[in-house]
Amino acid sequence: MHNAFLKSALVVTFFFVAALSARAGEWQYEGVSRVVAIADIHGAYDAMVEALLAAEVVDKELAWSAGDAHLVIVGDILDRGPDSRPAMDLLMRLEAEAEAGGGMVHVLIGNHEAMNLVGDLRYVSTSEYAAFADDEQPEERERWLAAYAQHRAPSGQSPEALDAIFRQKFPPGYFVHRREFASDGKYGKWLLSKPAIVVVNGTAFVHGGLSPMVEEIGLEGVNGRLIGEMAEYLKHLEFLYEAGVMLPTDAFHDHPAIVSRYMPPLDSSAEVLKALDVVKVLNDSKLHSLDGPLWYRGNVVCSELIEVDKLSGALEAIGANRVVIGHTPTPGRRVLERLDGQIIEIDTGMLNNYYGGSANVLVIDAAGVSVINQDSETVAAPVEHPREVGSRPQGNLSYEQLETLLANGEVIVRRKDDAGRDIVTVSDGTSTIESVFGKRKGRGFYPEVAAYRLDKLINLEMVPVTVVRTVEGTEGSLQFLPKNWIDELKRQEDGSGGSGWCDIKEQWNAMFVWDVLTHNNRRNGRSILYSLDLWQVMLVGHQDAFATRKSVPERLKSVPYEVGQGWKDAAAGLTEATLAEALGDVLDEKRVRALAARATALAEQ
Repeated sequence: MHNAFLKSALVVTFFFVAALSARAGEWQYEGVSRVVAIADIHGAYDAMVEALLAAEVVDKELAWSAGDAHLVIVGDILDRGPDSRPAMDLLMRLEAEAEAGGGMVHVLIGNHEAMNLVGDLRYVSTSEYAAFADDEQPEERERWLAAYAQHRAPSGQSPEALDAIFRQKFPPGYFVHRREFASDGKYGKWLLSKPAIVVVNGTAFVHGGLSPMVEEIGLEGVNGRLIGEMAEYLKHLEFLYEAGVMLPTDAFHDHPAIVSRYMPPLDSSAEVLKALDVVKVLNDSKLHSLDGPLWYRGNVVCSELIEVDKLSGALEAIGANRVVIGHTPTPGRRVLERLDGQIIEIDTGMLNNYYGGSANVLVIDAAGVSVINQDSETVAAPVEHPREVGSRPQGNLSYEQLETLLANGEVIVRRKDDAGRDIVTVSDGTSTIESVFGKRKGRGFYPEVAAYRLDKLINLEMVPVTVVRTVEGTEGSLQFLPKNWIDELKRQEDGSGGSGWCDIKEQWNAMFVWDVLTHNNRRNGRSILYSLDLWQVMLVGHQDAFATRKSVPERLKSVPYEVGQGWKDAAAGLTEATLAEALGDVLDEKRVRALAARATALAEQ
């Protein structure tokens, strides 16, 4: 039965994608005079309206006033905040008004739209349900309470206790919410007609990011097959509701287990059997995977040297030259850019009471790229994504602030840790951090400082902030020691790290190339650290790096590693002159020449 279903599903998908191929023009637009984009509204209706007013997308009556401009909503209208419903209602109205005025509104599917559609309701607030409560009939709740009591409720509950559990888990408005987000409901039908990616004037807009999956399947694969799979999933899930096999109270992540436990009667219809198979298979659709376009964070959290080649392939596959993304709240809650503007990040946490940010509008027009804040006072360009290696203390200190603190802060404590490292605590009276002191290796040779500066030159973003510093009369360096980390030995012991947003294998490949470049022959489990918030690799232990040899370190000759075009381009820029200017006070001439030679060898691989 399973193989037969897969064949029929392939046929369904073929015709679905073929039908959507005719719509491919709806996903790519050229010659648009003005593009306005916001992301991650999360029920913050008032902030959204203020932003649209500030950008002159709507007038004081909230009518479309942007002429032939295109407005892009980069996903996540829903969840966490109280006013998702009025936000959707306004956008639905603006779609028609924009079209009449020669413009367009593009609403993109974000991970929270997909979650609401398929029944992953972990982040729906009670206030969101309450917006639907007036439309909920008592008999509707009674119907599903009876079904829940019969099939899902814990045993031994009194009617009163069961009613309290049911009301707490499924508050007033829950069942109308589910009905309105069904495939034929007002909001469900609307959202299922939306893409996950659009390209306007060569700029791609996507909620999570552009992963290698996007390069592999393209716009039609994402907007056609993956969104089509979600539509198929809903249709068959709703059929199982009516058949009494599933309940609208069942959570998305519980669906496979419920389907697997269900024993179909011998006289079950072919439609029920097919629906069971569809739900089982499509629950694992790539649309919901962490490397899919709705969830991917690699564009933001991975090293530029890891992302640059992957992003290049994805952009080429969809006919774009840059991407605008939401999903990941930006440090400092400002609009940011990476990779020389190829990535623009616009999730500035507009749901203030949850994310502590405000609404910011990205504007792309003949004048270039600018940002307008919801208060109408801030007009600026995106700023460079801050270099962050390790969790920062007090107010998310920048790397420049950390450099100043390490170089000039007062030494208040000095101690040895369990690994024998020389830990120095420094403070400027406002911020206090820990650091590792390393002695100077020789005249003019500060290997940890050289590693940090080289990392900055090539945008590796793996070496913590390090500065030259004399401590208690001894010349050496201080290297920032973040909070909340473990080393590779501990990670192996725990078997952890699989949940990182940036694949550890890819980070290790970057580490191997780095160690070839720096000729670090002594990398070990103590010198590979991981920040526990994002599982970002942090590289320390460069005391034996920067040898005067031009060859590959002996330990790496048998290790397979890949040198991508991004690495080659970065290495090609490491000329003797460039290195001498940046590192001449922390590396001697012989080491600079050897480093330049190794860089040339990498660039020519």
